[in-house]
Amino acid sequence: MNALSPAPSRERPSPETVEAVIRELTAQFGNRVVTSQAVREQHASTLTWVANQPPDAVVYAESTEDVQAIVRVCAAHKMPVVAFGTGTSLEGHVNAPYGGISIDMNGMNKVLAVHAEDLDCVVQPGVTRKAVNEHLRDQGLFFPIDPGADASLGGMAATRASGTNAVRYGTMKDNVLSLTAVMPNGDIVRTSPRARKTSAGYDLTRLMVGSEGTFGIITELTLKLAGIPEAISAGVCPFPSIKAACDAVIVTIQSGLPVARIELLDEVQVAACNAYSKLTLPETPLLLVEFHGSDASVREQAERFGEIAAEFEGGPYEWATKPEDRTRLWQARHDVYWAAVGMRPGARVIATDVCVPISRLAECVDETKRDIVATGITAPIAGHVGDGNFHTSPLVMMDDPDEIARVTGFIERLVARAIAMEGTCTGEHGIGQKKMRFMEQEHGPEALNLMRVLKRAIDPDNIMNPGKVVAV
Repeated sequence: MNALSPAPSRERPSPETVEAVIRELTAQFGNRVVTSQAVREQHASTLTWVANQPPDAVVYAESTEDVQAIVRVCAAHKMPVVAFGTGTSLEGHVNAPYGGISIDMNGMNKVLAVHAEDLDCVVQPGVTRKAVNEHLRDQGLFFPIDPGADASLGGMAATRASGTNAVRYGTMKDNVLSLTAVMPNGDIVRTSPRARKTSAGYDLTRLMVGSEGTFGIITELTLKLAGIPEAISAGVCPFPSIKAACDAVIVTIQSGLPVARIELLDEVQVAACNAYSKLTLPETPLLLVEFHGSDASVREQAERFGEIAAEFEGGPYEWATKPEDRTRLWQARHDVYWAAVGMRPGARVIATDVCVPISRLAECVDETKRDIVATGITAPIAGHVGDGNFHTSPLVMMDDPDEIARVTGFIERLVARAIAMEGTCTGEHGIGQKKMRFMEQEHGPEALNLMRVLKRAIDPDNIMNPGKVVAV
């Protein structure tokens, strides 16, 4: 599992090239160029079992023009470039396997414009989802994509993130109207006007969203917004089995009930959340649900969900009516990674996700649960099950080769199971380094070759986040 996918046809820059690039960048950016080992390691992979592969230097950007200047220096020397947001990605996206320059985007953290009448805003890529929603709150608006971590919007777009609200509001691909990016040659490209739709030419916005920094570096985003709902209700509903909970989700979605969030926790994850977040949730498979709308519509939706849950022996259904109780409940859901860390001191959490058509959800989760038990590993399950996406988080002692092998086999089977059900190896984490080896299995050689053609055409010197998504 630690072995990375086949390397692209490139090598690390020579020490002389590294020295020349750092010298040129320092002349332009002064002390915003940092080469200390600790800072470089912080800008590489830290939340996965892929080895930390630091860049040769980190440069702190403050504008699109800064990014353009950095990329032009790197392009002239064919030096790798890796964009860095908050470092919360889980598949090795920010590693620098061939060295190079990490561009830290945290200084580009402004909300540039809010067009309340059009329900959109323009932001820099370093602003986080919590910060943008704080800025929007007084105008009765919010940005609904919520992956849990307080990720940067640029990173969320680059990895095509989604999260708990995706069942109602979609993913990043549905909520980025336009973007500005610096391309491998230093050109600045704006992908689309601000209009809600266009049929003028290729969809460059969707090409960049989800490209994981392998085509260019996003420096500005126009985002679709939603109105803060008049009424919000959230609740917890336990079930006798994980299959019963998933079957209730399937019927809820198929009945057209406009649920805003519907999240699954298995009994292992619930116990971890209770311990970490100091909750008293029933330690059985359960669903966390939330409804948005008017007082009357929310009440009607909640009652209908209660009826569906009862068909699968779910209940009692408990409501979190106070805003602070809802916030605490959803914060516990967002903290499942850290809750899992506390389950087994000294173990590494290997977060992974798959997504299947909603009709196959119960079958896939149930088979995965049985696989976990048969394999003899600790791997809590949580998921954004309203769109068929769920996560497992195996805990691994990295000094135990047998345990590493068993977890590796489990992940291989999990992905194969999802793909066999016409699903995907990743619903929202992205490919990065860890899942490159599954790309041909999911897409087939012809589609994978087309991706390579695009990569070579846009980035012929393979400087943009090399060693990620596809080998070229």
